[in-house]
Amino acid sequence: MTDTAITESVQNYYGQVLQSSDDLKTSACCTLDSVPVHLRPLLKDLHPEVVARYYGCGTPLPPALEGSTVLDLGCGTGRDCYLLSRLVGESGYVIGVDMTDEQLKVANEYRNWHAERYGYQQSNVEFKKGNIEGLATAGIADNSIDLVVSNCVINLAADKKQVLSEILRVLKPGGEIYFSDVYADRRIPETLKTDPILLGECLGGALYWEDFRRLMQELACPDVRTVKSSPIALEDAEVEAKIGMVTFKSVTIRAFKMPLEDRCEDFGQLATYKGTIAENPHAFDLDDHHHFETGKPLRVCGNSFDMLALSRYGQHFELIGNKNTHFGLFDCDPDVAPATAEVSASCC
Repeated sequence: MTDTAITESVQNYYGQVLQSSDDLKTSACCTLDSVPVHLRPLLKDLHPEVVARYYGCGTPLPPALEGSTVLDLGCGTGRDCYLLSRLVGESGYVIGVDMTDEQLKVANEYRNWHAERYGYQQSNVEFKKGNIEGLATAGIADNSIDLVVSNCVINLAADKKQVLSEILRVLKPGGEIYFSDVYADRRIPETLKTDPILLGECLGGALYWEDFRRLMQELACPDVRTVKSSPIALEDAEVEAKIGMVTFKSVTIRAFKMPLEDRCEDFGQLATYKGTIAENPHAFDLDDHHHFETGKPLRVCGNSFDMLALSRYGQHFELIGNKNTHFGLFDCDPDVAPATAEVSASCC
């Protein structure tokens, strides 16, 4: 199957076959993390039709977004875009890109409805039709985006390396990638990659995790962090018979556009979270093993230090140290006791 045929298959599945999330055969495209407490009230302000045709596999909406410009790849009917509209505030801006006319029709229909509900003078959400492999055709400029999110979409793309390359092109230096997607514990057999149902259910196009890691390294993004991960159940007998030998997970990842090393290096640096992000007063999680309690210093590697210092999160941390003195590889053994009673050890 050609890349064009794959794109057309996905368009048909999401434009014609699926009419609501109830039509999905597996949990792959709707394996939700527990929705964060601060987002639950916002869900109640979304139009029911926008919610009914939601096919995401996570909640890829990081904190501290006031005034940010956010790009949502494969926005569908706009559920995450409208949540982001509230999170960035009236001074921020949200761009949703999708290739399916039926999805975009629903998304555009409720722009003014949501703006009025939020008390905005005008909508801060814009939807564009386009292919996520070619964001320039949708008018997305180089170094123009603070945050790129995507919810169970990149697995549907025919050329995933090109998608990831485009993400890094449009991000500003220090910008963040934060998305949820489906990953496999092995490479999917070629005969199953193009099966219309498996492709549409976010399984056939799922990347083997190690291949995803290698792609990001090739694109000069060597340090991708797992934020959350959950197993996917194959609940349909036909799907299980075809691809039951593969284990799938829904994974939320975080990465940044900045120069980072491919290993955890130790420079004796410390980071202390100030507790100043409104939705995270007591702690901030950089990933699934960097838990910053408010006011408690944490020893971090050079990459973790830079992820905080060179991104929008920098203002929320007290960061101590530099890279003048190198102490070798950072100790990434989570079972190692802290160096002192006051300073915890972590790894990346």
